[in-house]
Amino acid sequence: MILILILLSVILFLLWRRSVKLLKSTKFAKRSLSSLYGKTTEQFMPFISNFGYDPKNFRFIGTPVDGIVFDENEIIFMEFKSAKSRLTPKQSNIKNIIDKRRVRFEERRI
Repeated sequence: MILILILLSVILFLLWRRSVKLLKSTKFAKRSLSSLYGKTTEQFMPFISNFGYDPKNFRFIGTPVDGIVFDENEIIFMEFKSAKSRLTPKQSNIKNIIDKRRVRFEERRI
């Protein structure tokens, strides 16, 4: 009887461990798909009707910001976010640098 209980406990433990691994891999896959969807969507954002700028003036960078709009009188660093997503620490730092007007243009000759 004790042997059956031990065997049953081992089987239940192995099933539990397997289900935890499956759950973790499912969560990872969902996050990965969400990230892929976001990266794909970012490519098309300049072409939606409420973008607000001429899509021809947008240059996709991808990282650390999604892109830059070279408008006639200003340059706009742009990051597309959905739902509750937030700026990364690096993106927040870039925003702070721009807000403090610590941006310049350099010409390098080769």
